[in-house]
Amino acid sequence: MINELFVIGCAIFFAFILYWGCRYLPAERWQIIASFPMKKNINGSWSGINITYYGFLIASAQVIAVSVFCILMGALSVPLSDLAMLASGLLFLCIIASKVLARVVEKKQNTFTVGGATFVGIVAAPFIVLMFNALVDNPIPVLPVMAALAVAYSIGEGLGRLACLSFGCCYGQPLSKIHPFLARCLKNVSISFDGMTKKVSYEADLEGVPVVPVQAMTAILYVFIGLLGVYLFLNEKYDGALILSIIVTQGWRFFSEMLRADYRGQGKITAYQWMSIIAMLFAIVLSANIPQALQNKPDLLKGLMQLWNPAWLILIQVLWLTVFFYLGRSRVTHSTIAIDIRLDMI
Repeated sequence: MINELFVIGCAIFFAFILYWGCRYLPAERWQIIASFPMKKNINGSWSGINITYYGFLIASAQVIAVSVFCILMGALSVPLSDLAMLASGLLFLCIIASKVLARVVEKKQNTFTVGGATFVGIVAAPFIVLMFNALVDNPIPVLPVMAALAVAYSIGEGLGRLACLSFGCCYGQPLSKIHPFLARCLKNVSISFDGMTKKVSYEADLEGVPVVPVQAMTAILYVFIGLLGVYLFLNEKYDGALILSIIVTQGWRFFSEMLRADYRGQGKITAYQWMSIIAMLFAIVLSANIPQALQNKPDLLKGLMQLWNPAWLILIQVLWLTVFFYLGRSRVTHSTIAIDIRLDMI
């Protein structure tokens, strides 16, 4: 019963976040969280750098995803120190890949690709686990690790798509450009972005134009599948959790590319779509060829208790701050700040 209560509780919590994010984040005020003065201008104003809600939301989604991974693996009595090393190494690789692959595929320096990072993470993860097992006395079974990673990824990327609503990236096609039947179906749930500094505005001139709510659709689908994967994992269905999470998320990524209007690379089938296909095939082959090692039944309470470890609390704070400042600094906007005395308060 505790497994069901945990999943239902998470579903209610995430539903509130998704509802709030899909309703409010496309507005102009939810793009820049802060501006810091850096250099004083001749006229007395300051040139500043902008810190975005994109970074805040991505960092928060990453922390939640890592926490889910920690809970699931902790439920199998995997030590926190091992989890920290695995998760940190994989996250570092994916963050670097998100920038490198975006530069290679999209030919842009100041952007990131979740699709590319995901592909690298899926392919690299089992080999990282195998290398890690060669260095420790108590090896970690590969299939449960991959299942936990896939489930955590699904939830993390689902919540992370709220960052795209804030920044206005990964935007869908205008309803006027898609099939009339699909446009009618999406009319009442379409999204319109406000603000000229949103990517959808300065890149595609679609400010205020109803577009396909790709980010919201992705967020809802991924979080739902992730929670279903959590339930399967806690009931020892590791192969089911892995296959479900990867097939649905990567299958949707392939299809949703057709609904997007932002540049995704050349070709009718983009590089990211090819990555999705390869990732799905890789997951199927992996699940079929790696035996499901015998484990004690997952103990959810044991996994939850790991989150109260002081070392873990420090780790996730460092992780959040690192991702926040790495991805949160806006490289495509700048600010001019005027600082004055409030005469009415003297």
